[in-house]
Amino acid sequence: MYRILLFLAIISLTACDSGSSPDGGGVQLHRLAEKGETASLLAGVAVTGNVDPRDACYRTPLMFAAQFGRLDTVRELIAAGARVDLHEKGYYTALMLAAGNGHADVVKTLAEAGASVNEVEITHGWTALIWAAKRGHLDTVELLLSLGADRSVRDDRGWIARDWAIDQGHQQVAAAL
Repeated sequence: MYRILLFLAIISLTACDSGSSPDGGGVQLHRLAEKGETASLLAGVAVTGNVDPRDACYRTPLMFAAQFGRLDTVRELIAAGARVDLHEKGYYTALMLAAGNGHADVVKTLAEAGASVNEVEITHGWTALIWAAKRGHLDTVELLLSLGADRSVRDDRGWIARDWAIDQGHQQVAAAL
């Protein structure tokens, strides 16, 4: 049963169309967040009245800003009321996206705003710590550990973050874990 659910989750992720938005008009706001065009983004939020519009994969502008390391945009979206623990279709959060891309400053800001550091996505069973370790982002790994990230979480392979760091040749990260 688990394999069927995983297969369906992967199919739904690959079927995402970044050109459509289930709540209408959000796609432009996502692009502005990705580019860090905060003033235009906030003007759009004011017009739509929705700080968390979702695209076809249920991603929000905050998720795009976090993924691309747009710290000022992340801060402004949080101040405007963006929800920090929303999940997209694969159960990724803004904090996971920031951690996987090595944006420690964004991770810290999201955690300070109440985002959980121990969420687990459903495509591979990875956490923000696993993402950061796998990609070799030492500063992000150290930050996540200081924020209480659980280094014992095992993914679908049965691996923990340290296993991924070793597998990918990130010796300093493995030592920190």
